[in-house]
Amino acid sequence: MKQDIVFWQLVQHFVVKKEYRILHISPDQMEVWLEGLIHKKAPIIRLYRHDLDWSTWLQRDMENASHHVVNFKNQLRKRSLRALNIYVSSYPPVDDWEFRIEEPLVNKKAELHSVVVHEGNLHVAIETISNFTGYEVPVDENIVMDDLGLYHLKQSVLNASSQRVNMERSIFQHGKPFFTYLFIILHLVMFYLLETNGGSQNPETLMQYGAKYNPAILEGEWWRFFTPIVLHIGFLHLLLNTMALFYLGTAVERIYGNARFLLIYLFAGFAGSLASFVFTSSLSAGASGAIFGCFGALLFVGITYPKLFFRTMGMNILVLIGINLAIGFTIPGIDNAGHIGGLIGGFLASAIVHLPKHTKPIPRILGFGAAVGLTYFLLVQGFNSDNPHMLLNQAETMIQQEEFEDARSLLTKLEDREREFPEVLFYLSFINIKEGRIEEAREQLEKLTSIAPEFHEAHYNLALVYLELDETEKASASINKAVELDSTGENYINLRTEINRLLEDE
Repeated sequence: MKQDIVFWQLVQHFVVKKEYRILHISPDQMEVWLEGLIHKKAPIIRLYRHDLDWSTWLQRDMENASHHVVNFKNQLRKRSLRALNIYVSSYPPVDDWEFRIEEPLVNKKAELHSVVVHEGNLHVAIETISNFTGYEVPVDENIVMDDLGLYHLKQSVLNASSQRVNMERSIFQHGKPFFTYLFIILHLVMFYLLETNGGSQNPETLMQYGAKYNPAILEGEWWRFFTPIVLHIGFLHLLLNTMALFYLGTAVERIYGNARFLLIYLFAGFAGSLASFVFTSSLSAGASGAIFGCFGALLFVGITYPKLFFRTMGMNILVLIGINLAIGFTIPGIDNAGHIGGLIGGFLASAIVHLPKHTKPIPRILGFGAAVGLTYFLLVQGFNSDNPHMLLNQAETMIQQEEFEDARSLLTKLEDREREFPEVLFYLSFINIKEGRIEEAREQLEKLTSIAPEFHEAHYNLALVYLELDETEKASASINKAVELDSTGENYINLRTEINRLLEDE
């Protein structure tokens, strides 16, 4: 009875005080496996109440337990794993046994450290356990209990574990996805409309249906901060974002509930479009900002429930965010400003609405203040007349209206930053082409294609300039590069066909 009490005091300490989770408990309740990944020194603990006899049995059992630890390591996708294996026995094995537990059993980078607790070494064994775990493990050997008292001790542990499991499960079950599926339907409907009215990769069609287009926003079309959320450029873009929304959106909507999810998703989409408006001048569309907002919402779950977050999804979410941002920084054409804006927007929106059943006002106040402050700052930056992106947008609008001299005067303010903003050279070369300064346009486009070799529009215009100068071979090289970078451009393919015909005629 005394060692039974010691056994359940240990289980109670780890489960109730240190918040370990019960992974497995045997039918006779004599073997308990615990998981506590936040405890780096002992993330896995096995407690076994068994009166030992021979040390050979102890060795076989440790080897068997070691295989279980390897399985846990694989399930948890850990490179290595430490486990503490505690035997609680009335007496030690009858033969020599200490040498068997002096060193841990190591199997495929899974370490099993074993301790035998018996009546003759209780204090020493508990001190060993405390040193291994890094915190004091209190056990009162003087407690006297009858069978009913021991039963209540067991039940207190099992009830605490059950309540924690139910609480954690309830966090992920605050609503059934509705708006996630609604937005997926909107994605598909809008993609169909784009494809049947000029094509989802046609800039004019995208502008007509509400893509983020900075000159239009500067003229007061504020709804373009929201409408890009349901537009996509090409089938692959639609497929990737819709799949991401299906998996991330349903998870976030279940955690936050329908209304909170809708607010988070819309604000994240707005924040992504706003950041894109400030930091990129190109035409853009897509739900990526709002989807990154779902990442932000899950990060807020991590702030609120860090132990649960890192035990369930934490590292996977952080790795996914890191990979997606890294891709955005390394592959040209990806609007990473929109992604980061959506991520921050989703996090702040989650702080404002908070998780269900949370009434603390401080996170809401801080989140609201940060959201308002950041929105104001970005709007001021976006509409600031000295903002390079705004100057580029104004120049683009002037070029469309054939106000070439006014556009040139704006662009000359950015000539010293042409490496940072290659669009400057592109617009200046376009103006020179329109005004008949072909040689100047040629120099600018050749410089541009060396600075930004992925700028396919520059290669296309350079091919046109070479044709104008009767340099057909160079025109062929330029148009081939343009098609290589963007094989969907109908104008590019038509020009390549024309140039190839000219080469054949020569």
